[in-house]
Amino acid sequence: MERVLLVGAPRKGSTDVAHLEEHLEELARLADTAGAQIVGRLSQQVVSPNPATLLGEGKVEELRALVQSERATLVIFDEELTPNQGANLEHELAVRVMDRAELILDIFSTRARTHEAKLQVQLAQMEYLLPRLARMWTHLSRIRGGIGLRGPGETQLETDRRLIRKKIQALKAKLVEWERHREVLRAGRTPMLSVALVGYTNAGKSSLLRMLSAEHDIFVEDRLFATLDTLTREVVLGEGCHARVSDTVGFIRKLPHHRVASFRATLEEVREADVLLHVVDASHPGWEAQMEVVDQVLADIGIGSRPVVPVFNKMDAVRDPGSFAARVHELDPTAILTSTLRLDGLAGLKTALRERERALRPPVQVLVPLGDGARLASLYRIGEVTGQTVVGDTHVVEVRMAPWQVEVLRREGVEVRVGNGGALRAG
Repeated sequence: MERVLLVGAPRKGSTDVAHLEEHLEELARLADTAGAQIVGRLSQQVVSPNPATLLGEGKVEELRALVQSERATLVIFDEELTPNQGANLEHELAVRVMDRAELILDIFSTRARTHEAKLQVQLAQMEYLLPRLARMWTHLSRIRGGIGLRGPGETQLETDRRLIRKKIQALKAKLVEWERHREVLRAGRTPMLSVALVGYTNAGKSSLLRMLSAEHDIFVEDRLFATLDTLTREVVLGEGCHARVSDTVGFIRKLPHHRVASFRATLEEVREADVLLHVVDASHPGWEAQMEVVDQVLADIGIGSRPVVPVFNKMDAVRDPGSFAARVHELDPTAILTSTLRLDGLAGLKTALRERERALRPPVQVLVPLGDGARLASLYRIGEVTGQTVVGDTHVVEVRMAPWQVEVLRREGVEVRVGNGGALRAG
């Protein structure tokens, strides 16, 4: 097990200074998720980042002494390091140095389960690795295995760069194939309300999906990035309503969105959704800052215009639920409070989703001859029947159904009244 030192170096005067301990604690949780043992922490408020080592010379000396005294084998910085800074720090400390982004990508590599997710992680790692080849030779010995002889006149570093660029191109080509495959799958889906769960990592998105779908084999763990692969389930909302709900990879602070741009499946599910549920860990002391991170990432990747409903999860762990509820509803009247540990903890969420689902299924009147019992029964199966009367020799059935279902009925010659009640009949 790696013996790890954590280092924080926020800009002096920045908002990160006030949250330094919180940020280092999150970094410690990330390191724990990766299987490391934390043996110490060090921090410095940086007035102007040293372009060579980020930290000042004196702090680098202090860090080197701490590495030796704690017998650390790895140093992880909360800030992103330039390739030059990483190389210089490894030379000064004589141990391996990582930054937060590299640590997260390492966690992604262990959490990816589907073939596509593994390809996406490989692409992200390769793009991160390319400008850092000079100091990451141990990685290259694995990447280069089995590859042919280097070209004449090339240095080994140039060869590695060329080979990694070729691998990046190959990975992108494979992911394009997967993208086409997903388009075919989406085209074959039954149209229904599409919901995407987004939020900070470990906010409880997977727990919500497990409770909504009643599928208890959905993986849930109290760790950062416990879930990486996008998971979609059809959910019964009650009262004849259904929705397709997708759990997505969590966002996190200080991970530039171009690092997760490789995770196309997650981003596509979010872009295709009718509504986004922004799941927030209500019990976390920094929930407001976490919401800002998620909102910023959604804006950065061009999804900020999608309808978003805040869902404050883990309400069972909130000390004063009443005052908390009043506060969040003052911030956003549409906010929903949930708990996966209470029997009625998802009632409000299901009600809100039913309202949105019904909005996609406007009420219509379907005219069915009295003798056509099969057609009458089918309306109860495919829609939400809200009323029924008999006029002469015809059942007038009031039913909510999607526009595509109305078109199917019209093509079959069934008379349907929509809008202002005018009769429509297929020709």
